[in-house]
Amino acid sequence: MGEVSSRLSGSLEPASSPIVCVEHVFKSVTDSTGTLSILRDIDFALNARETAAIVGASGSGKSTLLTIIAGLDTPTKGTVRLAGQDIFALSEDDRAALRAQKVGFVFQSFQLMANLTALENVMLPLELSGVKQARALASDMLKRVGLSERLGHYPKVLSGGEQQRVALARAFVVKPAVLLADEPTGSLDFATGETVMKLMFELNQELGTTLVLVTHDPAIAARCQRRITIEAGQVVVS
Repeated sequence: MGEVSSRLSGSLEPASSPIVCVEHVFKSVTDSTGTLSILRDIDFALNARETAAIVGASGSGKSTLLTIIAGLDTPTKGTVRLAGQDIFALSEDDRAALRAQKVGFVFQSFQLMANLTALENVMLPLELSGVKQARALASDMLKRVGLSERLGHYPKVLSGGEQQRVALARAFVVKPAVLLADEPTGSLDFATGETVMKLMFELNQELGTTLVLVTHDPAIAARCQRRITIEAGQVVVS
């Protein structure tokens, strides 16, 4: 574990080097009715600081692709390299360590811990990584997303937009190399969603993160530098 930790502790990759490489990824599942092919020969690379939208019809495999990029699901064939590391050559523990250091997540359903305050939710990934001054760093990030008056509030008393801003703060506070977002505005009204997306892109630029998001919203996809369209399990990259 120590060897892997030392490999992962470097700075972000240079802008000219791919930070995410999806290499000929296939994904299929088999049950009593036969084999279903979800993804077929997905192959693309993203550089540091790039923004990419994964789009396609419902059931096309967008979220499956995102979870494979995160190393939360395994491909049937192919691999993913994150900051040059073949994530599926790692043990589950080492893959989790890589995620903790390199990857942030934002979900449609926020995924906040209900028994923790906004501040404690944002502190959590810092504390799990052994980062010093977790409270001060989390407080600063919540102020950055406009929630300086909500530090001690629990998720149940926060609006949907406030909860998603807490989720953004939690994702960005570790300064991830890659941020993965799955329908980040899917639970929000239009105006609130616009505020959240503006903030997400601002933080992405400020911190030099590579942003990969799944969305059904063509306006959000249009803000990204790259558009990765999944059709019948295959990818069209633009």
